[in-house]
Amino acid sequence: MGLHVDYYASLNSPWTHLGAARIVAMTAKHGATLKIWPVDFGTIFAQSGGLPLPKRSPQRQAYRMMELPRWRDFLGIPINLQPAHFPSGELLSSCCAIAVRETIGGAQAIALAHRVLKAIWEEEKNPGEPEVLAGLITEVGLDAKAVMALGAEPRWAEMRAADSAAALARGVFGAPSYVIGEEIFWGQDRLDFVERRLAKG
Repeated sequence: MGLHVDYYASLNSPWTHLGAARIVAMTAKHGATLKIWPVDFGTIFAQSGGLPLPKRSPQRQAYRMMELPRWRDFLGIPINLQPAHFPSGELLSSCCAIAVRETIGGAQAIALAHRVLKAIWEEEKNPGEPEVLAGLITEVGLDAKAVMALGAEPRWAEMRAADSAAALARGVFGAPSYVIGEEIFWGQDRLDFVERRLAKG
């Protein structure tokens, strides 16, 4: 039996987007299960010493703009380095993904989360706008009206807050993080190590 990966994602993160297809392919290849947790990294940063992008030092912001095109070119993923709708309001999209995860299925939740990221980083769309999000939900084969209504229920925001607290308690501090048992792999640039761990079983 394959291992299980808990996948802590930000639905605004370019790094989560850059690793999205690879973590899905990797877990499938090794027969591992994958569960997405679209947590609130604003809350996690506030308690773990992280800073939101605008508050980071000029040096860190400049380095980020060096790394993004390096990874874009290396992976062949045509991201916009400064997308028009970043950061996008991610509460509703995250709650919809959580609702899908809990009521429909984990694979569908991952597909929706990844579609949201692609919209921001490749298509100059704003998933923070309900009509845009509804279109993305339809594109991944789900009933937009039903999922939007479900995602608006307060219980999913409450679950997201609880998931965020649990992630922090587990040692998660940045996005994306892939957790296998007690091991945390932070960043899409650690996916080679994730694969090695999955291969060991």
